[in-house]
Amino acid sequence: MEEPSQLKRALIDATAGAVSGAISRTVTSPLDVIKIRFQVQLEPTTSWALLHKNLYGPSKYTGMLQATKDIFREEGLQGFWRGNVPALLMTMPYTAIQFTVLHKIKTYMAGSSKREDHIHLSPYLSYISGAVAGCAATIGSYPFDLVKTILASQGEPKVYPDMRSVFFGIFRTRGLRGLYAGLSPTLVGIVPNAGLQFGTNDTFKRWTMDWNRWKSSNGSTSADERLSSIQLILCGLAAGACAKAICHPLDVVKKRFQIEGLERHSRYGARVERHAYRNMFDALHRILMTEGWVGLYKGIVPSIVKAAPASAIIFVAQEFTSEWLQFVLT
Repeated sequence: MEEPSQLKRALIDATAGAVSGAISRTVTSPLDVIKIRFQVQLEPTTSWALLHKNLYGPSKYTGMLQATKDIFREEGLQGFWRGNVPALLMTMPYTAIQFTVLHKIKTYMAGSSKREDHIHLSPYLSYISGAVAGCAATIGSYPFDLVKTILASQGEPKVYPDMRSVFFGIFRTRGLRGLYAGLSPTLVGIVPNAGLQFGTNDTFKRWTMDWNRWKSSNGSTSADERLSSIQLILCGLAAGACAKAICHPLDVVKKRFQIEGLERHSRYGARVERHAYRNMFDALHRILMTEGWVGLYKGIVPSIVKAAPASAIIFVAQEFTSEWLQFVLT
């Protein structure tokens, strides 16, 4: 197949990234809502923690199943897609920028624009490519991430009825910097997160291709290293789970900064007061001191349950969309 021009290549990468991000985000939105509710809850989120330490009072959410039932009973099915529109407005440009920048960097490092050459980059270069692409995408789409977090975490009754009210409310009370609250821990977290996600995905794909070659060479079929859809999904699942498990504490810190000062009904527990944390390190220290190690891993179960399929969907959808667009445009 003829290689597309640089402009067409950028269009293919951006479109495929946006489409894959939109699909992944919409499918996994319920898990993201549950994860955010856990992360912004100051009270313990597990039964063990409730017995061990309870500095704030009774907990609203204490488990995934209980949280699912409560959200459905109080907010209906639409509660699980709360904040999904700003999330899509964040995710689509994020993944569009991410995959476009990623392809550019990998093309430069590999000296070739062919995807099969990109897979064979060293793990170190794959990690660097993913980290840089993740930082560029984060800066370009961050205000929508903040709006999504606020809409998903506020519960009922709503403080902000829609996206517009969030933007103006944040700008009025916290200024332009308020729209980038939590950016520092996000960037610190995105370097290992995006790096691990793309680096481990490439590594798992290389291992799987080697396995396919070995299996074919020992059988009656001709050697074929191409990855099946199932193999692509499994590589994406593993990459997403690894990245999220390692970087989760920084995501908790980011969410706390994003909802500082947000008025919520008392049934959702204590709120995060404005200027509760001086900086990222202060937030990590305070959460550790008041909530223990479990505080830094609040929402880890729905986070990994969400991150694994979300990563798989993004990688598979991006791969197929990219191949289809390349076929149509060339």
